[in-house]
Amino acid sequence: MKKYFALLLTLAMVLSLAACGGDKPASPDTPADVDGAATVFATVEEGKLHMSTNAEFPPYEMTTDAGGFEGIDVEVADAIAKKLGLELVVDDMGFDAALTAVQTGQSDIAMAGITVTDERKEVMDFSDSYATGIQVVIVKEDSPIQTVDDLANAEMIGCQKATTGYIYCSDSPENGGYGEDHVTAYDTGALAVMALVNGQIDAVVIDNEPAKSFVAANEGLKILDTEFAVEDYAIGFAKGNTALLEAVNAAMAELKADGTFQNIVDKYITAE
Repeated sequence: MKKYFALLLTLAMVLSLAACGGDKPASPDTPADVDGAATVFATVEEGKLHMSTNAEFPPYEMTTDAGGFEGIDVEVADAIAKKLGLELVVDDMGFDAALTAVQTGQSDIAMAGITVTDERKEVMDFSDSYATGIQVVIVKEDSPIQTVDDLANAEMIGCQKATTGYIYCSDSPENGGYGEDHVTAYDTGALAVMALVNGQIDAVVIDNEPAKSFVAANEGLKILDTEFAVEDYAIGFAKGNTALLEAVNAAMAELKADGTFQNIVDKYITAE
């Protein structure tokens, strides 16, 4: 009886391990000692943590003059990678491509000021929220658009494609949007702002922190006082990648507890 039970137990373990396999080969299981607890997970490349992002979103991710990457998300991801005993690799691409990369297993995590929405939760898993994002409206200083309510009178609004700003604005008026005919999607927020400067659109809806950078760099622009929307930012994962998600959540909790996370934020966002 004992031998029969042992055989069943061995068979169950083999079937369990086989069920964990995926179509795409992953690196060998990576042990991480986070807060004294060993966690085992797989990454797309052994010893590395691939982060897909869109480095056009200051101060969260942006390129350096030397061709590297910096920003809140980049430094936080690097700190998380070190906690997990991994080397961070930043894969820069379009915003929508960054979301797709993690969904299809081309990257381990996606960080690009990503807002958690019900639609995205259907195709991705998310970490605990690590920041609050505020959508704002950029206009010219002499624009007739002086409040968020005035956006209803805009001929054309610019947004970065695939972002929540675009999703909100392009939705039908019945759902609180302005309709696709009144919204132009741009590959980057910078291109949308340039179109505003050139008079091609009437306003730009974008996150507050990059908005500050764009307004500071372009004379004659301003941010409306009223917030357009308030959202939560989180790290994106492939559906079902629970082991890595839990390890990242634990690492993030440590970074917040020891002050590392706040020090990174303070480096890029000064108190007003």
